[in-house]
Amino acid sequence: MNWTEITINIPQKYTDMAAAIANMTVPYGIYIEDYSDLEEQALEIAHINLIDEGLLARDREKSVIHIYISECDNAYEALEFLKERLSAEGIPFEIGSIGVDDSDWNENWKKYFHTIEIGDKLAVVPSWEEYENKDNRTVLNIDPGAAFGTGTHATTSLCLNVLDKRVTEDMSVLDIGCGSGILAIASVLLGAKSALGVDIDAQSVKTAKENAEINAISDKTDFIVGNLADKVSGKYDIICANIVADVIISLLPDVDKFLADNGIVIISGIIDIREEDIMKAVKDNNFAILESHYKDNWCAFVLKKE
Repeated sequence: MNWTEITINIPQKYTDMAAAIANMTVPYGIYIEDYSDLEEQALEIAHINLIDEGLLARDREKSVIHIYISECDNAYEALEFLKERLSAEGIPFEIGSIGVDDSDWNENWKKYFHTIEIGDKLAVVPSWEEYENKDNRTVLNIDPGAAFGTGTHATTSLCLNVLDKRVTEDMSVLDIGCGSGILAIASVLLGAKSALGVDIDAQSVKTAKENAEINAISDKTDFIVGNLADKVSGKYDIICANIVADVIISLLPDVDKFLADNGIVIISGIIDIREEDIMKAVKDNNFAILESHYKDNWCAFVLKKE
């Protein structure tokens, strides 16, 4: 099997947060180079203070995170996801890859992203593919461009499955961290009267608007550049937050300000090792869990205010 290696160089103090984000791209672990406590670790593990000069010369102020993406997964989406989420957290980073050629971005997407059917009603179809709609599904055409969100990643798929069952007519939807706009667009296609998507990345917002045009629903959607909900107003029947666990935890104390009576919050982007932390935050902020969903080491939950 061929693998793509992605490397992220970050200041050492951001290692834990960046590692949590990196873990969202693969279910089978990452490798971190962190030499900030080299001498202490050498004494603790090997009980010696003689260390190779090459190791001693390493930068103690920075860490390097290594991620390995298999050929059957979408390395291009992983790259854009990492760029978007690291930027959203304000983490300075340099990202590189071996095995990914950015010079022909669209063709790379076409190689790895194909039509998928989700739930009972929805089909996510790349803009370059023909789809024979035998079951009369709701078709969402999407061109992800340089934004996260095709439906192939487990976190997005979990959200789409919930929306497939939960969206009804006259609902309004807020998608925090919208990426390609896939969740907001799916909501409208499934019957919602309107959807607002917010993302800290201007390129993602641009892509989301273009995808809304592809699906002829620009009149029912809006996408804005913002940090979480800082530019949001109004009340919404469904709020989606497909973002990392720590950001969800920071969002939960305030998200009910935008939640309509009897509204629900869909949270995803949660690796299973963070489930306990999320459960505590849900309880501390007086939410009840209506549904729990799991796929490929990822969790998604449907919440309602108690």
